[in-house]
This record gives sequence, C-alpha cells and structure tokens, in this order.
Amino acid sequence: MRTITSIFVAVLAIVTAVYLNWIPSQLNIKSYIPQLFSQKHTNNSMSATQTQANSTNSFVGLPVIPPNDPSLTKSPEMAIPRAIKKSFLAIEQAEGAGARVRRSIGTSKLKNFSPFLMLDHFSIGAGAGFPDHPHRGQETITYLLSGSVDHEDFAGNKGTIGPGDLQFMTAGKGIVHAEMPHQNSDGSPNIGMQLWVDLPKSLKFCEPRYRDLRASEIPKDTSADGKVTIKVISGKTASGVLSQQELSYTPVWLLDVTIKPGGKLVQPLPAGWNAFAYSLKGQVIFGSGDQRVTVEQYHNTVFEQQGDTVVAEVDEGADADAQFILVAGLPLDQAIVQYGPFVLSSADQVYQALNDYQTHSNGFERAKDWESDIGKRM
Repeated sequence: MRTITSIFVAVLAIVTAVYLNWIPSQLNIKSYIPQLFSQKHTNNSMSATQTQANSTNSFVGLPVIPPNDPSLTKSPEMAIPRAIKKSFLAIEQAEGAGARVRRSIGTSKLKNFSPFLMLDHFSIGAGAGFPDHPHRGQETITYLLSGSVDHEDFAGNKGTIGPGDLQFMTAGKGIVHAEMPHQNSDGSPNIGMQLWVDLPKSLKFCEPRYRDLRASEIPKDTSADGKVTIKVISGKTASGVLSQQELSYTPVWLLDVTIKPGGKLVQPLPAGWNAFAYSLKGQVIFGSGDQRVTVEQYHNTVFEQQGDTVVAEVDEGADADAQFILVAGLPLDQAIVQYGPFVLSSADQVYQALNDYQTHSNGFERAKDWESDIGKRM
C-alpha cells in the first residue's frame, strides 16, 4: 500500500510541476481583493473566519466586475483588439453514462488555461446522464441550450433547468451530486455547455453552494442596427448592460452572442483575463485588420491576454446567423493538481480528498448512505 501511495503522490507531483510552469504571471490575485487572503485553510479543518462567513450564507467570492479596470473604461478609439492565439475543432467523444460531449478545454489542445479546467458541449439522450459523483475544490457552470436536466446533491439542493437556464455549483470542501436529463417527448437529446472553473486557493474549502439562474433573469443587449444580440449571463456589455451578480466565486464573464449577417460586435473584456469563444452555429469572423480569422461551428477560439476588446462579425453575404459563447475569467496565480473531480493545490491535498470521500469526513460526511433519487433512473 505504501508503494502504491508513493507512486500516486509522485505522479501528482509531476502534474503539479507541469501546471506550475504554466501559471500566468500577469495578474496577482492577492491585489484583486486582499481580504479573501486573510482566510486560512488546512486539509482537515476550516478557520474561524471561514466558518463565520459560511454560517451567514453570504457570498464570499470575488466581484465579477473588477474595480478600476483600464480595459473597461477605454474609449472605442483607444481600445486595442485582442489577437487570436489559436482556434481548433472540439472533437465529439463519449462521456459519463451514455452522454456525448465535444470537449475543448481540458484536452491536449488546451490545458493550463486558468481559471478554466474543462469545457464540454454535451448531448445527453434518454437513459444517459451523470449519476452520483463527488467534487472538491472547483465550480461548475451548466448552461442548457435545449431540453431539461435535473440536479440533486447531498446538501438537499434540487432543481430542474430548462432551455436558456443555468446552474452554478461551488463544490468547495466537498459535494456529491447527480445531473440527469429528462426524456423529451420528441426523442431529442438534452444539449448544453458545462464549464469547470478553478477556485482561488483561499476558497478551496468553503461550504458548497448551488444556485439556479433562469433565462427570464438574464438581461439582453441589442445593437442599434438590430444585428447583434447578447444574453448577458455574467459580466457587462460595451453599452453598460450588467448581469446578475454573485453567481460564481471565481470571476467569470459569460455572454451568449448572436450576430446576423452584416453585424459586428466589439466587446470589452477585463484586462489580463483569459478569454475564449466557442462557436455554436454558423460562421463567424474574429479579429480585426489582417488578423481576421474565419471560424466554423464547434470550434473554440482562444484570444491573447493582451488587448482590450474582442471583435467579431458576420459577412453581409452570409446565409445564416452565427452564435457563440464568449467567456473570460480571472487567471489564478496558483498551482493546480487535478485528479478527476478533485481540484486542489498539492498532491497531498488530492490524496486527502480521496481519503475524505472514502471515509465520509472533512466535508463528505453527508455522503454516507446518501443516494440521489434522480440517479436511480440509470
């Protein structure tokens, strides 16, 4: 057993070293909101500061609109468009119990892209899904495009999201949950996006949290010519339309953009944040000047950190609208050690997570003898 444990820890140490070589140095998260870093955490207990914050059920994450951000206050004439770093096709693959996904982040084509850990464009039919499974140390954001999906966790949270709805789940110190699709009357699959986001080191062991965001709660912004429509899920548009606040603990902007032929988007993003656009429909042109790149459906386009805006347009002669999800997030200056659904800061913490889950301790107490009702559909 000691030999197996030593090998396991050694492998995780190598993974840690790889991630450390890719940690972005442009931003110092401690200067972003210093009070979070007064909270101390250990593998086995929470500090008094953290316990007090959780006992009041208050939002303890970072603000989604960074204060005094230069990229958000520049005039359009002074703003610099972000260049494109890469664009690639998300290949469809099997995942979970009978689901199909197009994974773009978390593959060999795009890793170490803090704070993002994984992006799946999923299609789940009847009899498939994601029965009871654990998480620790990260957040998941699920955006449903069609169909209905149920959620249930050991903290007593239950909910169903439909087309245009989202769920934000903060795993924190530990959660076990299930995500199961409905059987649609027309036999169509349930389609959506799921994004895994890393948590700041100071919040890895916070209390788990879950909340829905309904389509009716999401503000929209439409350009003056009517050719660009933005669903402002999280963040802020160039014209000042703001999203709901206090959704995820790690700051993430998420905009669902539709552009008609002849339309053009110039969207400011926070300075230094990592950003990408995943194309859902049609053909869109990203970039400006001689750096314009035409992107097809199911491609993930990654932007350089330098610059102030993302520019996107659809040719006047195009025969269809284009739709894409534009996402940006604050890079976290920290090590990442991931083993499946456990995302921590060291090999020891991952080993501790495995032990805690197996022994129903240190955040996984409620997992003992717990089974979701929806997971029994399998």
